Amino acid sequence: MSRAFVNVLGRTSSTTTIPHLHLLSPSSPSSPSSPSSPSSPSSPSSPSSPLSRARFPVVQIKWSSHSPLGAAPANARKPVTINTLQSLYRKNEPITMITAHDFPSAHVADHAGMDMVLVGDSLAMVALGMEDTSEVLLDEMLLHCKSVARATKGAFTIGDLPMGSYEISPEQALASAIRVIKEGRMKSVKLEGGKEMAPTIAKITRAGIPVLAHIGLTPQRQNALGGFRVQGKSTASAVKLLDDALAIQEAGAYAVVVEAVPAEVAAAVTKALRIPTIGIGAGNGCSGQVLVQVDMLGHFPPGRFLPKFVKQYGNVWEESMRAIQDYKTEVKSRAYPAPEHTYPMSMSKEQFSDFEKLIEETRAKSG
Repeated sequence: MSRAFVNVLGRTSSTTTIPHLHLLSPSSPSSPSSPSSPSSPSSPSSPSSPLSRARFPVVQIKWSSHSPLGAAPANARKPVTINTLQSLYRKNEPITMITAHDFPSAHVADHAGMDMVLVGDSLAMVALGMEDTSEVLLDEMLLHCKSVARATKGAFTIGDLPMGSYEISPEQALASAIRVIKEGRMKSVKLEGGKEMAPTIAKITRAGIPVLAHIGLTPQRQNALGGFRVQGKSTASAVKLLDDALAIQEAGAYAVVVEAVPAEVAAAVTKALRIPTIGIGAGNGCSGQVLVQVDMLGHFPPGRFLPKFVKQYGNVWEESMRAIQDYKTEVKSRAYPAPEHTYPMSMSKEQFSDFEKLIEETRAKSG
């Protein structure tokens, strides 16, 4: 079903003569009336007839049920860059980051002033209904990256490299990263893994693509970790976390996500680095924080499990349920659409009567 009605300049309708429907008369309002056919205000050939005017070329008019971009932010900000993030880090000002998986979620995140917007592979579950993040493919990620890129005018965007798109070799990873930048229109990429991924990170950064690393609990590797378990709890695990972070830093990553790590350990690792840490379930000693937007907005049905670190800042599910149920009720009762939600008719009563007669004749002919 078409979502817009467009009357394009230069496009004319057919001039087939239909009995009783004077509004389709081939007479042109731009041509003078012949002496033998004087026009009158109610005549369809009269320039003053609204219906006569409607069938001739006019400037483009569009009525649409959606506005892709909407209004620009009241106070447009300069786009966030790597330099911006480094400046925030030097000033010890926390860096804000949130996930987005489509145009609307990115649009609101950008308008809210997020420093960074991540198209995380969490979209596998929150947007695509998959069991875990290992299912999502690079081509699927690219589609969502492009949607998010269209909405983000200020935030620094990051596209996640999904499982299977970067582990085979640094060359494979670089090829995938190039696609995320060129096709996905992201400004940087993110990948999971510590010291073992340092050569891959170096390969990508040498090609001029910024890399956000990810250590601690790495969801793509949750099977190898024994599930979604907190990392860095023991001395050996904390030392490994630090080694991973230092290797990532030396490989050229501009920042690192630290997930599901005790706050004290994450704070100590943050102090040991020269690049920002972005915490998720890692305490407030990190250089910044990230949350999955669907989680923090409460855009899910009651009873869904949430990790301990998630704070629910809203209840989008409840509000959406209320609004949709109200809509259903009003449609069932014919309270919607009300007169204020409908378009006025330009036909006169006589012209509309002719239109009704045409419908009756058509119905009679069709048996």
